[in-house]
Amino acid sequence: MSAPLLEVEGLRVAFDDAEPVVRDVSFSLTPGRVLALVGESGSGKSVSAMSVLGLLPPDAHVTGSIRFRGAELVGASDDDLRAVRGAGIGVVFQEPMNSFTPVLSIGTQIAEAITAHPTDLDRRAVSVRTDELLRAAGLSDPARIRKAYPHELSGGQLQRAMIAMALAGDPVALIADEPTTALDVTVQAGVLDLLRTLGRERDLAVLLITHDMGVVADVADEVLVMRRGDPVEHGTVAEVFAHPDAEYTRALLAAVPVLEARPASAPQAADTPVVETRSSGRDADTDAAEVSAGASLGSRDASRMREPSRASRPLVAQLRDVAVRYARRGAPTVSGIDFALHAGETLGLVGESGSGKSTIGRALAGLVPVVAGSVEVDGSDLRTARGGRLRELRSRVGIVFQDPASSLNPRQTIGWSIAEPLLVHGTASAPERVERVRELLVAVQLDPSWAERFPHQLSGGQRQRVAVARALALRPALVIADEPTSALDVTVQAAVLDLLAALQQDFGFGMLLISHDLAVVRQLADEVVVLHDGRVVERGTTDAVLDDPQQDYTRMLLAAAPVADPVRQAARRDAWRAWEGVAS
Repeated sequence: MSAPLLEVEGLRVAFDDAEPVVRDVSFSLTPGRVLALVGESGSGKSVSAMSVLGLLPPDAHVTGSIRFRGAELVGASDDDLRAVRGAGIGVVFQEPMNSFTPVLSIGTQIAEAITAHPTDLDRRAVSVRTDELLRAAGLSDPARIRKAYPHELSGGQLQRAMIAMALAGDPVALIADEPTTALDVTVQAGVLDLLRTLGRERDLAVLLITHDMGVVADVADEVLVMRRGDPVEHGTVAEVFAHPDAEYTRALLAAVPVLEARPASAPQAADTPVVETRSSGRDADTDAAEVSAGASLGSRDASRMREPSRASRPLVAQLRDVAVRYARRGAPTVSGIDFALHAGETLGLVGESGSGKSTIGRALAGLVPVVAGSVEVDGSDLRTARGGRLRELRSRVGIVFQDPASSLNPRQTIGWSIAEPLLVHGTASAPERVERVRELLVAVQLDPSWAERFPHQLSGGQRQRVAVARALALRPALVIADEPTSALDVTVQAAVLDLLAALQQDFGFGMLLISHDLAVVRQLADEVVVLHDGRVVERGTTDAVLDDPQQDYTRMLLAAAPVADPVRQAARRDAWRAWEGVAS
């Protein structure tokens, strides 16, 4: 094995002379190998990694030893650190949209990274080098990407552009801080495959920071588990995952949602649908053409498309062709969308970015126009409702957004945020609002006294519980959960999923779960609708779709989802590459 490029020993980090947030952390990075730092938010993962390059705030006090190629970085001068940043160690940050400057093109920013260190390249050569880096990062149209601005690229394209910029100085080591958080499973699989390829071809030493144990099983050779600033376990991924010594490591692995089938249980569905979508007019010829089109996909798939779950069967004839688009002109964003959702039932919408998942959720909330078909919520059509009736229908829908930090008003208390729907719709007096907030905080397992706290005083999981409480404030018939756990740590994610399931039992709402995480869908959903390019490609009960998918696209989604088992994940990685080739 090669000698370590980076050696960290006895690392301790404190802020403003307070208690250290990182204590006695030691690890090394070796060419061609990946070390994963894992743990919950606040465990010290990112602080440990950013201390390597001196990227912590000025009030950070770092002690211990950090040696890169034998040179000590703790206490090093700014010039010495600048020489290491980019040229020695590159960094892939968690949020590329926040890391790129929005007013400069991607090419300009990568060129800046290239010329940040001494180079003989002229402007034209820098442009050629930029295209080479973009191609190395898996972007097939570098000329277009180079001229594009950050907002013109998808999340996966931005993350690849961030990797290209991290490679601009030809580093020998790479720090990847949550590089796949909130990415779709297929995009995530592509980014992870890229990191593996770059590590192998360039002999890079990689420090991977993540809370996703499936990602660790997929790409890492070693893993260091951290909790509240302390290292609790360190070893090879195979050893730690097969025989974890620390109770905390066992808890992390146990909290990971799994793709395997759950014990069979029939959904408690009501006779009256909470949500219905249907067209304004159809004829027998159109229906026959649809059946023929379904049959062309395969007889088993056509049967599934015609036969939804037992609870929904009486409503099949009423579910037809909803189309939604944002602009007045151009093709609809989604079209031909049919499904029904009953009280007490959860329907999972899955697919890649751009498949139309969130668009459908916004249509159900009355936030985007429906140009064809009908969308019924609680017995009334959103397309024809006006004035007070439309306002009333919207009060029957609660929404849990992906990022609670962005969806909660930072200048208002969490009690105010929860009570806001009651205030807007005028459904309760001031004393009643106070009591309702208290009830909801108890329901989401938070202390009622926290009503006076502000969002920044809560953790990510606690903020998401507040968002759930707000969504339930008006006792909605329908809850739309749009990627409710994608940015949460695995243990926090497990708690929020359990909370949603328990609240659904207590409140009886129907839930539309929008997610790219198929393990989360497996845990909560009774039925699944798979979307691709704005159209339904497969639907059925959760167990039927996830255990016996009929479409190559669904198989590719399943193969792309990482599992927290290094041996199984190696086989799944090969399956994903095979299905990716078939589906593309």
